[in-house]
Amino acid sequence: MKMMKWGAAAMALGLVHFAAPAEAAGGKTLETVKARGVLNCTGHDGSYLGFAEVDNKGTWKGMDIDLCKAVATAVFGDPAKLKIVPISWAQRWPSLQSGDVDIIIKASGGTLSRDTELGLQFSTSYYLGTTKVMAHKELNLKSLKDANGGTICIPAGTSQEQQVAAYAQKIGIKLEPVVIEKTEELEQAYFSGRCDLYAQWGPTLAIARIAKSKVEDHVILPDVLAVEPEVMIMRQGDDNWVDIANWTLSALIFAEQEGITSKNVDEIKDKPTSPQVAKFLGATPGMGKGLGLSDDWAYNVIKKVGNYGEIFERDLGKDSPYKMDRELTNLWNNGGVLFPLVID
Repeated sequence: MKMMKWGAAAMALGLVHFAAPAEAAGGKTLETVKARGVLNCTGHDGSYLGFAEVDNKGTWKGMDIDLCKAVATAVFGDPAKLKIVPISWAQRWPSLQSGDVDIIIKASGGTLSRDTELGLQFSTSYYLGTTKVMAHKELNLKSLKDANGGTICIPAGTSQEQQVAAYAQKIGIKLEPVVIEKTEELEQAYFSGRCDLYAQWGPTLAIARIAKSKVEDHVILPDVLAVEPEVMIMRQGDDNWVDIANWTLSALIFAEQEGITSKNVDEIKDKPTSPQVAKFLGATPGMGKGLGLSDDWAYNVIKKVGNYGEIFERDLGKDSPYKMDRELTNLWNNGGVLFPLVID
């Protein structure tokens, strides 16, 4: 499947100044990763709770990290063959274009400019997020329209900067932005009272409020500034690598849809419930050859990382400190927007 692969005319016009995409023209990313022996995937410069967290021993966890593990497992059969490269929001695109990372999985949205100006390609969406605003409860704000003249903390180098400006203009208010790169410093600025408001991805706001044990002192306003599909991002020109990302994500969703988990995957592989499931788990051939992977790559991903639901609940949901609901990031047959590609 070839998804979202359009030209980057702005590159030819010299409107951006990145190096030529590493390994993109010949479609050699998979070969490069295999030869290196590890997948280089994005972390965070610090912790981004629920998605990319690092402890004092350098151990990473979170939803984005688990998706990195899933891709590494698809390629190598081993989630440990992964190097997490800590980068800031602003470093994402240069790091990918230079070849320092092979794929960006870092709560990043698929946008027009990232595609047509930066020469990037996207997977299907793995999380549908909304941009929202949190406010100190003592301000008694009912909506963002009541915050005219207030200060608002915004993460630097993200699409939220444009989203806040556009939404403020739309509702006819003026806000004073306080733009900070590091998430920990940004949250410190808001929770210390330097900012009246904090604009962020909705899940991040909910997690931050819980992590600070100050749920009662802060309100998430009802305004939805934007809806942003979070995607895995690759360099343009390597269709095979985009396919691997898409089919890895689809495998996680298909497994959840079919009730295949890390605990029962061996049993189902021994007694597949359908020809599609048999092919999916490598009990019959055909799942890997066209991707340059082994036929049991999807089995390995589910066995060693889990299906999409297992990942969500472990990192964000009931089995995590954050107890978040799935909301729209649920299966199509359970009120959500997630669906797998067809295995035929």
